[in-house]
Amino acid sequence: MASTVTSEPSKDSKASRPGYGQLLRTRGAWTFLLPGFAARQPFAMLTLSIVLLVQHTTGSYGAAGAVAAVTGVSMALCAPYTGRLADRHGQRAVLVPGVLVHTVAGLTLTGLALADAPLWALFAAAVPTGASVPQVGPMVRARWGVKLKGSPLMTTAAAFESVTDEFTFVVGPLLATALCTTVNPAAGLVTEAALTLVGGLLFAAQRGTQPSVTPYAAGPAAGTDGADGHARVRPASALRVPGVRVLIVAFLGIGSVFGGMQVSLAAFTESIGEPGLNGVLYGVFAAGNMLAGLVCGAVAWKTAPRHRLLVGYTALAVTASGLWAAHSVLVLGGLGLLVGMCIAPALITGYTLVEGLVPAGARTEAFTWLTGAVALGQAAAVTVAGQLEDRLWGGAGFLVPMGGTLLALATLAALRTHLVARPHARTVARGVGHRVPVAVD
Repeated sequence: MASTVTSEPSKDSKASRPGYGQLLRTRGAWTFLLPGFAARQPFAMLTLSIVLLVQHTTGSYGAAGAVAAVTGVSMALCAPYTGRLADRHGQRAVLVPGVLVHTVAGLTLTGLALADAPLWALFAAAVPTGASVPQVGPMVRARWGVKLKGSPLMTTAAAFESVTDEFTFVVGPLLATALCTTVNPAAGLVTEAALTLVGGLLFAAQRGTQPSVTPYAAGPAAGTDGADGHARVRPASALRVPGVRVLIVAFLGIGSVFGGMQVSLAAFTESIGEPGLNGVLYGVFAAGNMLAGLVCGAVAWKTAPRHRLLVGYTALAVTASGLWAAHSVLVLGGLGLLVGMCIAPALITGYTLVEGLVPAGARTEAFTWLTGAVALGQAAAVTVAGQLEDRLWGGAGFLVPMGGTLLALATLAALRTHLVARPHARTVARGVGHRVPVAVD
């Protein structure tokens, strides 16, 4: 019996080794990957397009950061509820009205900015613009969860999604900067609205791959079987899981890097008379993130995810702490590349941990909490960084990524025990008179 147990891993080691080729051969994957990529592209364009447009019309990075922050806060607050509704009623039912509202709201914000509307009017339009941002990334991750349930390729899928996200953050800022600086200051937001509409509707049309909706009934406790043995009780919010709350703090810190760099890089490139370099520098940062994500997904990790998260986040905090001291394009580009390479492992590991921490019926919501945390951290960062750039020295906005990541790292270190998988996600092999626990990674 012992020889059989020890021989299984050896027999299946090659088959279970993560691989992007094997992942992308998953039946039906491309039907949601392609439209999903188009639908999530606007997420990488929205904040920067708002910053560039509002700064152009008002002349203030503080005002531009504030409007972008309202958009980000609205998205962060509403995204988890969007995810919960998608878990309960289906992705299509939530996505179609969402993309329609977002398109109208984004175009309204564009028109108000061009008309030199007062700041309060821009804030009013920014609220529905952010609240209706389609949560396509979490929805794609949820679809992978259905396709790969119990498969060792789940870590590879998490890495692939992080790479996809970061590829959009390579293309998105470059596209937004090019449109806003060479075509028209409003071109970035108009393109973002158009891509949201077309990509979102195409993604929503892929009904065959969306997670099924299980009918819920009233019952004694959330997450248990109903009295009839068929309908399940509506699961508790993913926010009730302590590990999810810890990950939210970590993702807030990651958002502070995104937001702080967006504003500070824009201010830096304008100060040297090369505003077009903004998209290039941000693209280098995102490229580092994407390359590190590719490597993470190709490695068969043996260390526990929470340990990888702590190590990766420490590296992120250290590299982000050096940004404020960079005063040349080359140094800033090199540091940005390193920061990006440190973000990917933290993002991938955080999303991977969700599978062990959260029941299947609440995972879309959990993913949107993390996505929303990045947006909220980004919103706070663009606000603070914009004020620092306006009031202090050039480059002061880079203090925001340093502060955000150091605070998040301290929280992770103090509460790391909450990142251990819940009992419902553990697998235990039982024998006669003994039991052998299978390591959870």
